[in-house]
Amino acid sequence: MGAMSQHRDAVADAKDRQARPAVQGWLLFDTAVGHCGLAWGERGIVDVLLPEGSEATTRARLRRMQPGVAEITESAAPAPVRAAAERIRGLLRGDMDDLQDLRLDYRGVPAFHVRVYELVRGIGPGETLTYGEVAQRLGEPGAARAVGQALARNPFAPVVPCHRVLAAPDAAGNYRAG
Repeated sequence: MGAMSQHRDAVADAKDRQARPAVQGWLLFDTAVGHCGLAWGERGIVDVLLPEGSEATTRARLRRMQPGVAEITESAAPAPVRAAAERIRGLLRGDMDDLQDLRLDYRGVPAFHVRVYELVRGIGPGETLTYGEVAQRLGEPGAARAVGQALARNPFAPVVPCHRVLAAPDAAGNYRAG
């Protein structure tokens, strides 16, 4: 990753975190697909970070996302955070878990994105919807592109399973209504 790309990522991370809740801690935990990160606050999960290629790059991204917040070891994390990490670990090794009961702290997340995330959390393992179908279910049939943009900025994957939302089968690219 070049310096300009890293700068753009850091700027995007900072903008995404404006007006977000205070983070009490974050941890890095190993999964079947690599090291993931989880940040939490008093009201629930604030960020989930999927692997960034290596443990070191994932840790560095978490530090940029949560400046001034200390990394906590998994054993020292609060019980609900340890349980969430274990369930995410299970999901990434193939367990059937919808993670719907994990508490997410949506403060600072745009209202439309929250609506998208909550609807997408209801898509069960093995099911998919298109961007257009999500927009229709939200009562906004012309908002497929906005759904795609919200999912592209999803700070909670895989707890908000954006991987279960696809482009329409006949679409040439993403964010097309189905």
